[in-house]
Amino acid sequence: MEISGLVLIVIFFVLLFLNVPISFSIGIATLVTMLFSIDFVPAVTTIAQRMIGGVNTFALLAIPFFILSGLIMGSGGVAKRLIECAMALIGMLPGGLALVNVLSCTLFGGISGSAVAATSAIGSFMIPEMEKQGYDRNFATAVTATAATTGMIIPPSNILIIYAIASGGVSISALFIAGYLPGLLVAFSLMLVCSVYSVKKGYPRGHVLPLRTVINKIAAALPSLLLLFIVIGGIIGGVFTATEAGAIAVLYSLFLAVVVYREIKLSELSDLVLRAGGITAIVMFLIAASSAMSWILSYENIPQIISEFLLTISENPLIILLIINLTLILVGAFMDMTPAVLIFTPIFLPVAESIGMSPIHFGIMLVLNLSIGLCSPPVGAVLFVSCSVAKTSIEKIIRPMLPLYLAMFVALMLVTYIPEITEFLPRYFGLIK
Repeated sequence: MEISGLVLIVIFFVLLFLNVPISFSIGIATLVTMLFSIDFVPAVTTIAQRMIGGVNTFALLAIPFFILSGLIMGSGGVAKRLIECAMALIGMLPGGLALVNVLSCTLFGGISGSAVAATSAIGSFMIPEMEKQGYDRNFATAVTATAATTGMIIPPSNILIIYAIASGGVSISALFIAGYLPGLLVAFSLMLVCSVYSVKKGYPRGHVLPLRTVINKIAAALPSLLLLFIVIGGIIGGVFTATEAGAIAVLYSLFLAVVVYREIKLSELSDLVLRAGGITAIVMFLIAASSAMSWILSYENIPQIISEFLLTISENPLIILLIINLTLILVGAFMDMTPAVLIFTPIFLPVAESIGMSPIHFGIMLVLNLSIGLCSPPVGAVLFVSCSVAKTSIEKIIRPMLPLYLAMFVALMLVTYIPEITEFLPRYFGLIK
């Protein structure tokens, strides 16, 4: 590795250590590295071109649409109806409320595409309700924080769109379909742990509701759940692209929130649009800065150097994938998901492909891995939101989170080493060969 590559890595991590916003850390480190090779004016011109080129992609238009759709869903009464539906279906099982929490977070995370939104919307109701029914508050918080991350894998997921761009054009449709089984596997693993933990602690289970009540609760939540089928069904059927699906999701969520559920007034929409614009600006600037860094990484042959280094450690694909996973778990604990995907995709994807892993399989593994970081200290955004909602501290919820972390890690290993979990559905629908 040449001196400029070392400069890039050192400056980037020093700036992160100094709490410089990660998008600025990426941009500054990239610019300084370029100055080692070319003069100031060409360096500034090059980085500007790379940043503009990084966001000049039609597929990225889906991100603001899905962000706005998620915000509308979060404020439009969807969470309440999903919780009531889950309560009617599985509330009577051992650890019933914990299972309801996991299922509600999974459904809402999949609909909204946001782990933070799922944590806030579901946690604000489920954590107090679980505590009221005799569950430990810290356990309830831990369940919410871990379950909310499943929305990053189950479509529509903004982070899968970002991975598709970072990987050089992997099919977004195939990624969306591929995320279902791994996401459900994580949810099932968490529910299994919740049941065992609840039985061990003697937590109560809910009552069996009359069949008519169950049907009514399912019917009330059905319009919200239809969004998943509309988006994915339209993409699979070739009716519209992922970007067009985002626009349709906005229109459908508006219809639900304003006309069907009547939880949002038309006067409140301007605030939601402004919030969506602010979130989109942050995401797009991160993508732009990371695109410039990805270019300089390739220019300095850093992905090839890392690939060669890993292959010198071991030629066994199982060992290499374990090393990649452990590295990404460490990265996820200190870095937000979006920049981590943008930075480490061009580094590790060539390594994964060299040992026979498909880009679809690697993308789901990467996102699932980094989802663990969302609920891990010291930087996990979902962890902080869940603690804020529950009015507790990170230190208090770590112990009940340990078995949940283990469940997520086991699911990650299954997804990593059994490609069919990821590739079965895309292959079945003809999206990959």
